[in-house]
Amino acid sequence: MTPPLTASQRAALHQAFGGRVQENAPLAPLTSARLGGAADYLLPVRSADELAETVTRLWALEIPFVLLGGGSNLLVSDDGVREVVVLNRAKQIRFEMQSEPPAVRAESGANFGRMSRQAAQRGLSGLEWAAGIPGTVGGAVYGNAGAHGGEVAAQLQMAEILHKVQGGAQRSTWTAEHFQFGYRTSALKRGAAAVVLSARFVLRPDAPENIRARMDEFLAHRRRTQPRGASLGSIFKNPPGDYAGRLIEAAGLKGTRIGGAEISRQHANFFINDADAAASDVMALIQLARRTVAEQFGIELALEIEVIGDWELETDK
Repeated sequence: MTPPLTASQRAALHQAFGGRVQENAPLAPLTSARLGGAADYLLPVRSADELAETVTRLWALEIPFVLLGGGSNLLVSDDGVREVVVLNRAKQIRFEMQSEPPAVRAESGANFGRMSRQAAQRGLSGLEWAAGIPGTVGGAVYGNAGAHGGEVAAQLQMAEILHKVQGGAQRSTWTAEHFQFGYRTSALKRGAAAVVLSARFVLRPDAPENIRARMDEFLAHRRRTQPRGASLGSIFKNPPGDYAGRLIEAAGLKGTRIGGAEISRQHANFFINDADAAASDVMALIQLARRTVAEQFGIELALEIEVIGDWELETDK
């Protein structure tokens, strides 16, 4: 369990950020699954520069923190979060229509799906696959988000990164190669001490009606195959050569319920909060699915979601 901030850390936090600090802030409304307890301290930021300044100060003060964007693919403990939660609301999106090729540059707190839809309205193709993705640009880069055969690694030209360095922090630019992207992972997700401030994606011109047709097809497929309701998105990564949802269904777990959480009857890799579930209900389903699939098929399912906060249950990935 993560210890609470010490008295000296609390004093330093308030001295550094003053009235921006919110105490005992509920996190469930900030997540797509509507689950989890409160943050001891919530610190909103509203621009990439403010994010960089805030994270630099927290590193200098040696105050632990976690970064929260759109709250999708995230399971927060019912017992809340002891670290400072930095709420990323840096949402500026700017299209570079005259560059060759055209591109879009967005701050890391911008909604990734909204950015793709705005690109479509401008006759810019390349991000149609992302139209239904609920998370932020920073989260998409962090986890190499993907759908319908597309992924961040294929479209990202560069990102502005804040690194933790000895004695402070440093801003730099990473190309896609620097991120060492893999399936739903990156160097950041594997533990690099860095934060995404903004990202630039390369696009290409196309007729808006063609882009819209592709986007509508992807969105229709999403509606047919993914359940509605409050969920975290895909719980597990697909193992090589197979699908996590298929394995969970084959293990006989589709429709299994613990408390107010259920393994979706439509897609078994989605766990739904449909009756005032607790985060611990979802975690119990996660453990049941992992254990049962391992016992029946000898396959260890790896989490695609992130887990934060204080947990008494095993949350290894």
